[in-house]
Amino acid sequence: MTQSPKHATPSTAASDSARTPADLDRFLRVNHAGERAAQTIYKGQLAILKNHEQAAEIQHMMEQEQEHLDTFDTLLNDYKVRPSLFDPVWGVAGFILGATTAAMGPKAAMACTIAVEEVIGEHYAAQVEHLKAQDREPELTKTLERFRDEELEHRDIAIEHDGREATGYPILRSVIQTGCRAAIKIAEKF
Repeated sequence: MTQSPKHATPSTAASDSARTPADLDRFLRVNHAGERAAQTIYKGQLAILKNHEQAAEIQHMMEQEQEHLDTFDTLLNDYKVRPSLFDPVWGVAGFILGATTAAMGPKAAMACTIAVEEVIGEHYAAQVEHLKAQDREPELTKTLERFRDEELEHRDIAIEHDGREATGYPILRSVIQTGCRAAIKIAEKF
């Protein structure tokens, strides 16, 4: 069972300013988009693998992603940041990616999880490092650290479930990670 969302609240400086700093605007928008995609990746995987032995693990990861998405929904409102203009696209693309890799088999679904969660873990780690270097937004930083750790936990679960043994794993991983990095760049701006 997931815990109720615990999210960062804007610092007084962010609340008092007329505009959210550009880096926070970008961080919150792209993180929301990424969590939308991640949550729907797992929905797509479950649509295909609902009766598979890994369904409980996928359900657990999907619930954590839903908590992350709910948190970023709240943070977008708190910081007055608009979501990505492509928000519906991220949901559809995530579902298609999840369902497609699951249709290729459970190992391919886990390979997808490894690929995505590695990129997202790196992405959150860079944001945490950026905020810590500027000694800003301590509550948001804690939230990002927790989410990073949970994303890396998902990667580890997928490794334990033989994701690296999927047919064509190196190519699959490379293609998915390239797509993730491109989506991050788009969501940061749009």
